[in-house]
Amino acid sequence: MSTPPPDLEHDAPAWLPWFGHFVTRRGLWAGLTLLCLTVWLLALGLSQLLITLMGRGDRLVATLCASACALLITGVFGYLFLRLVQFQDQTRQRVSHHATLDPLTDTFNRRHFLQLVDREWSRAKRYNMDCAMLLMDVDHFKRVNDTHGHLCGDRLLREIARVSGETLRQADVLARFGGEEFAVFLPHTDPLGALDVAERIRERVEQLHFSWEERDVPVSVSLGVASLQYEHLTLDHLIHDADEALYSAKAAGRNCVRAKLGLQPGHSSYAH
Repeated sequence: MSTPPPDLEHDAPAWLPWFGHFVTRRGLWAGLTLLCLTVWLLALGLSQLLITLMGRGDRLVATLCASACALLITGVFGYLFLRLVQFQDQTRQRVSHHATLDPLTDTFNRRHFLQLVDREWSRAKRYNMDCAMLLMDVDHFKRVNDTHGHLCGDRLLREIARVSGETLRQADVLARFGGEEFAVFLPHTDPLGALDVAERIRERVEQLHFSWEERDVPVSVSLGVASLQYEHLTLDHLIHDADEALYSAKAAGRNCVRAKLGLQPGHSSYAH
């Protein structure tokens, strides 16, 4: 089992991620201006307070000296500090990007998908809400790689991910589950709705006009659908049922949808 990447957001001080977001969003010079102004006001206030407590001193000279020191020192070291904060925030974003997304298809990777879906599945299970899992496999993908090369296969996966994502709602979760297999989690979706989503994805992929080096490449996918049932004690059970349905779709000749769906509580489950 691979060790998960460090969570930089939680390891850092509480103020640092917020400040990093501010510098990245507003810009380096806006952050430097704000920092210089803050330090200048603090230095000015401290110099005047010191004169008041001592009961002597030239307030004008103290103001000029405090202003010069604050602006000069903050301008130089503040710039270096803000550059460091900006670099840290950009690094955190890159690490987060690589830790959650599949680099080829720009969908969620399997690890992050399971983390997201586990929370949604637990909520659906607790409050008896509908949800469904789709597993999708690209038909004859090995043949595409063997005939046209892996670059063609990579581009095909990206196109399938793109058209599949366009079919889904914002709340739905799409991920590359491994190799040529994708997974989709559909929250607040009843069994018939899940079947409809799967069929729309299948049709969109089938209508995809994909060519490589001026040669048309036929594209299709097989999909397995499983809806949440009382027997699903863990998320793995739901995924297992979707996987069984996907196997049935392949056995039926591919380019089709097969499902293992659950009826309302009190009814027996059925296979469709």
